[in-house]
Amino acid sequence: MLSSSKSDATSGFSMVALRSAVLQCAGKVVLWQSVCHLSNPHVCSMPCEAQPRFLVLYGSQKGQAQSLAEGIAEEAQDHGLVAELSCLSQNEKYNLEKENAPVVFIVSTTGDGEPPDNALQFVKRIKKKTLSTDHYKHLCYALLALGDTNYANFCNCGKTVERRLQELGATQFYATGYADDGVGLELVVDPWLEGLWKAIKGALSKMASNRDLPEETPDSHIPDIKLNLLSLNDGQNCKSLTASVDPDSKYAPVASSSSSAARTADSNLRATSPGSRGTDSVSIPALQTQPGDAGVPHVALAASLTCSLPPLSQSALNVPALPPPYLDVSLQDVGTLGQIVGQPNKESLHEVPINRTVHLTRGDSVKTALLLELDISAYPTIAYEPGDSFDVFCPNRATEVEEMLHRLGLHDQRNCHVHVSLKKDHKKKGAQVPPYIPQNISLLYLLTWCLEIRSVPKKAFLRTLVEHTADGVQRRRLQELCSKQGAADYNLYMRDASISVSELLAAFPSCSPPLSLLIEHVPKLQPRPYSAASSCLKHPGKLHFVFNVVDFPACFGRPAGRRGLCTGWLFDLINRGLVFPERVECSGSLALPKIHVSLRPNCSFRPPSDLSLPFIMVGPGTGVAPFIGFLQQRERERQANPEAAFGETWLFFGCRHRDGDFLFREELEGFVSSGVLNHLKVCFSRDVAEQEEVATSVARPRYVQHNLLLNSRDVTEILLKRNGYLYVCGDAKNMAKDVNDTLMEMIRAELQVDQLEAMKRLAQLREEKRYLQDIWG
Repeated sequence: MLSSSKSDATSGFSMVALRSAVLQCAGKVVLWQSVCHLSNPHVCSMPCEAQPRFLVLYGSQKGQAQSLAEGIAEEAQDHGLVAELSCLSQNEKYNLEKENAPVVFIVSTTGDGEPPDNALQFVKRIKKKTLSTDHYKHLCYALLALGDTNYANFCNCGKTVERRLQELGATQFYATGYADDGVGLELVVDPWLEGLWKAIKGALSKMASNRDLPEETPDSHIPDIKLNLLSLNDGQNCKSLTASVDPDSKYAPVASSSSSAARTADSNLRATSPGSRGTDSVSIPALQTQPGDAGVPHVALAASLTCSLPPLSQSALNVPALPPPYLDVSLQDVGTLGQIVGQPNKESLHEVPINRTVHLTRGDSVKTALLLELDISAYPTIAYEPGDSFDVFCPNRATEVEEMLHRLGLHDQRNCHVHVSLKKDHKKKGAQVPPYIPQNISLLYLLTWCLEIRSVPKKAFLRTLVEHTADGVQRRRLQELCSKQGAADYNLYMRDASISVSELLAAFPSCSPPLSLLIEHVPKLQPRPYSAASSCLKHPGKLHFVFNVVDFPACFGRPAGRRGLCTGWLFDLINRGLVFPERVECSGSLALPKIHVSLRPNCSFRPPSDLSLPFIMVGPGTGVAPFIGFLQQRERERQANPEAAFGETWLFFGCRHRDGDFLFREELEGFVSSGVLNHLKVCFSRDVAEQEEVATSVARPRYVQHNLLLNSRDVTEILLKRNGYLYVCGDAKNMAKDVNDTLMEMIRAELQVDQLEAMKRLAQLREEKRYLQDIWG
């Protein structure tokens, strides 16, 4: 990850520096041979004792936690430490029951607060009730949790691990960090990492002291971490940071962006960190911006992806360390190899045809919502239940793959075999060839099915791109975007705008990265999850799902708008295969388009197993999809058990226009008529007639939370007195938060309690799995 800068000079090595080098090892191990060599390489050949060690364990779903853990392991050597890196699923590589060194956990959260796949078994093990309260009394740990406040159960996996470690007697040696991907992980990650090394050394020294070793014990209390959120309105410090930079900081200053500064930065960068790790961070003094030539008017430029303004453009920068390269990639011409299409063989992956398409919205609607019916009759193992989801595996867009091939200068080698291996002299801890890249694939296949070229580049990737950018001004801007000072610009022009790898390379034409760099930094192409919108009791052998065709608007880094990767691909696929004015079934003579899918069971987001319990569903827009499956299931259950007592059902639905966006209107009204759905509460945010509001002095509800408030007494009675359930599906960033806040206010008013008590009651509903969310960003 990001490390401190060090000097490689050996001449003039003072006793102060000598003592510092010894104390770097936390006062426990004297690296006598190394120290002697620095002072006089011809003297001293005494044996060197082992460096102090600690563990780094990670649980990662999409690679961010793993990348941070690997960065910590890489930086450890620069602090005189040895880090043993393992994934939490690799329990054969570590043993916490006998571990006597500090342990650093880096864990992310996925789904509805679930552990990552590679941490699931670990979490299950530590949650066993048979474990004693002193099971981990020997263990000292630090934990960094990654999450996203746009989703429910923020950092839930990290909180679960921490709670159980403490319940089992483990001791915390460093304050836990909770990083929020909704605003930028680096706002918490960077200060947490900066304080980690002092904390580890303190923990090591304390543990050595406890073993009665004659060591100097530094302050071993858990350090406070000040996590300052950045604002887009915060001014940047224009002054040179050189004088105030901590020499042990993992960051170092970079010069300002005048042309002379850029040229100086270029030469210094090349001198300090080309291609290999070299020094661990870029150290360039700040230079003052020179005035323009006399008589040449200054042109006021707007800030953008490729252009910055003062004070950022005139500031010294703290840029991250250069990640060490670790992959060798070669292309082998195999002559007759054709384009490889499709997906790698996988037991849980099925290729199924689309045999029906329904256009759910009207032509004048702002959004295009489609229902697809998949024929799964050939795959009886796809036994889904209402509330389950499934993954759709889509390729990268062909035009974008072609653009990337041209951009890399590899278009003529598109059908060559890609051979990926580890560099013999790599310095990356835990390095491995990405497991999602199969053997014997073509370059075209790699870029089509393996790499998420639509992903927003991480700052570490931007840092590596600096080394492959010829133009000084463009180099400087990439430095700004990956720097601490440029965090606001990175969020505004890259994260928020969803600028992809290919769009970034188009915006910086002098940047020419090698293919190996993309494989090292571009994440795996992820499948896209969709909720099942049907019940197999009503539609045996069929699986329905609903989606809006997503559109990304044009912006500075994206001259033309583009569609969402999967929704755009599906739309094009059915447009070619099926013509649909409203409802069309495919004729037997027409070849059915096929897609690759994999089932994702959701064991908690299901209708109550006790049919007599009431439940409430909140699903505006396409969020109504899983509740169609709920109601279809209930319809069949009522038909099969006409004498049974069934609980009350409520659905809160909302959209823009009654006549354009009211999805499943006929089916929902049919459920109401048959008694399957007892209460259908709908609202239309853009159909509110101002003259009616003036005439009646009553504002109509515009959003689902407004309808919840209007039915507050019934809703709270179901949840608090009748043991009912509440399900929320849809947008995480706005709707789900508003609904949560509204529920808290409803509980507060109904029970006449303060906000804290209302929060506790809502948390209790979550804990009891009676307040469940299936939401997305």
